[in-house]
Amino acid sequence: MRLNIQKRTARKNKAVVLIGPTAVGKTAMTEALFSHSAEIINADSVQVYRGLDIGSAKPDQKLRELIPHHLVDIRDPWEQYTAGDFARDAAALIPEIESRGKIPLITGGTGYYIRQLVYGPSSAPPADERIRNEVRDEVARNGKEWAYSYLKEIDPVSYERIEANDLYRITRAIEVYRASGCPLSSFPVSSEPDDAFVLICLVRDKEELKKRIRLRVGQMFEAGFYEEIRKLFRMGADSSWPAMHAIGYREFIEASESGEASLETIKEEIIRSTEKYAKRQMTFFRSFSSCRFFHPDDTDGIASYLALKGVCTDDFRP
Repeated sequence: MRLNIQKRTARKNKAVVLIGPTAVGKTAMTEALFSHSAEIINADSVQVYRGLDIGSAKPDQKLRELIPHHLVDIRDPWEQYTAGDFARDAAALIPEIESRGKIPLITGGTGYYIRQLVYGPSSAPPADERIRNEVRDEVARNGKEWAYSYLKEIDPVSYERIEANDLYRITRAIEVYRASGCPLSSFPVSSEPDDAFVLICLVRDKEELKKRIRLRVGQMFEAGFYEEIRKLFRMGADSSWPAMHAIGYREFIEASESGEASLETIKEEIIRSTEKYAKRQMTFFRSFSSCRFFHPDDTDGIASYLALKGVCTDDFRP
């Protein structure tokens, strides 16, 4: 029998951070525990973009009516939205949500977003416009494959953390190295999180997660993902759009540039890329101090842990 822990725990102002790799089950957990008690701050870097719905597993209208969502559909796909933008916007939303008597629930899988919000920005030097332009020109001449290979040479730690198609972060890491002579990964981020956040990460067995990823990608195509891609192409989408660097979308961009891939080939490539990304996500999340890890089926354990932290979920409402 679950104890009503909230009756003996003082209510504190806490924002909940619910993270986990793609397809782990964050949405189902959100519905199970927070349908009546929270408002969601989206921490998925693809769901911020309008028109990228199926490939980003964007919450459907029913869920968005049940639980208010913030930072979804706030940018056009050709616009940049950085971790700094997210941290600023999320920090402004948290007190607004608390003023309505709801839990701010930050949920998604973009580790850079979460890290900057919870731990603060890196101590790396700010951007130098002259160096930035030089690096951009060099990447334009030599290609993104060269840039990623060069990153491996100058900063192997960042190379392991950054995706091959994340040109924004690749060029930023090169800029920092050129400006300081030191790799981006050598500049510390605070190891102590803001104590206003309670961090929970959902985890599954590797093979179990792989099955869910394959199922998720199959459902995307059944739901009309190819039509979504065609609509984006008609809007003028190409590799210059930041949104099109996301897994699922970039495979179609690459196929359009090479003209050699079938839908089935693209589908399998998306599955492989997603599996690799999920592995990187977990490596990133395990570096977060004070983060507690739970299987998504352990709703009792998660609710009890949150109650001990002073957070009243649906099961622990007064």
